[in-house]
This record gives sequence, C-alpha cells and structure tokens, in this order.
Amino acid sequence: MKKALFIAVAALLAAGCSSSPDKSTVSNKGEIEREWVEEGVTKNYVFARGMGAADQTLENKTQRMATSRNAAIVNGQYNMLSFVKGVSLEGGVTVEKAIETDSVLATKINAVIKGAQVVRTEWTSDDGCVVVLRLPKKVLKEAGLKIAE
Repeated sequence: MKKALFIAVAALLAAGCSSSPDKSTVSNKGEIEREWVEEGVTKNYVFARGMGAADQTLENKTQRMATSRNAAIVNGQYNMLSFVKGVSLEGGVTVEKAIETDSVLATKINAVIKGAQVVRTEWTSDDGCVVVLRLPKKVLKEAGLKIAE
C-alpha cells in the first residue's frame, strides 16, 4: 500500500512539473516540443513564452541567433501583454477594459511588460529561439493594478 501511495505521489509531482514555465521547450535534437504551456502564473510571478525565427539567408550564425532571440522576446512580450489584459481587477473589470479608459495606465502596463526578465533562452537546430519571460506580480501592483486574488 505504501509503495502504491509513493508511486501516486511521484506521478502527481511529475505531472505538476511537466506544465511548469521552467520546462524545456527545445528537445535535445534541437527541435521545438509539440506542446507546452504558453504562460503561467505562480504566487509571485507571471510567465510567458516567446518564439522567434531568423532570416535563414543571413550567413552569420551569430546574427541569426541574435535576430531570432530579439524576435522571441518581442513575441513573449506580446503573449504576456495578451495574458495580462485578461487579468481580473478588484471590482470585476479586466485590465483590458481599464486601459481602454486610462491612457496613463496603458503606458505603465506597456513599460512594465517591456521590463519583463528573460529567465530562459533556448535555440533550435535551425537557430530559432524560444524564451521564457518572468514578470513579478508586485511590479504590476506598483503600476496601479489592483489584481483580484
């Protein structure tokens, strides 16, 4: 019985970790995994992934990698902004509705999103890039968002 309970707990932990924002999205062969969690929320952070590709006609590998990383960061910021716009605020309104009527808030949110930290960078075999961005919820609150818990 103890062995069965141990196996069940181990399986539960493995399943929980498999959807973690820290899970690798590029396989050992340099290919992008077929499935991953686009964004995630923990107690203190909001995570988002971005994917970018470089112009394959560039002859310099460093240029291709830098270009794909920049594209991945911009894509990650877009994904994070899309996610944050759907967050509910105290009072039942979403961030998207709040920024429609408050241009100062919209400017603050855009600045906060651009300040998200890149916490993981992976390259594919064709010099594409996948990044994971992390944004502290505290920063969103400091920008004026009263997030409903």
